[in-house]
Amino acid sequence: MAISMTPAATERVRSFLQNRGKGLGLRLGVKTTGCSGLAYVLEFVDELNVDDEVFNFDDVNIIVDGKSLVHIDGTQLDFVKEGLNEGFKFTNPNAKGECGCGESFNV
Repeated sequence: MAISMTPAATERVRSFLQNRGKGLGLRLGVKTTGCSGLAYVLEFVDELNVDDEVFNFDDVNIIVDGKSLVHIDGTQLDFVKEGLNEGFKFTNPNAKGECGCGESFNV
């Protein structure tokens, strides 16, 4: 099981963590919500849980809990800028469909 991250995403997460001044990394998870069933969640991590997997990219940690990893195994995290918009982009090979607004997905 694996998660990958582009250099642009790695730098953005590094910047967030440096600005925050503490933390072990960034959690990538999923929660049940939206019209398609699941939505991505990003949050800072100060302590690891027992079922957490840690993926390290150039000294930046992405932490994923075991329940979420089943749904996002193989996902690539990217940071993109499109015009005036910028944000994280998830390329998940497990996603079978997304809702029209792009906020949720199903597997």
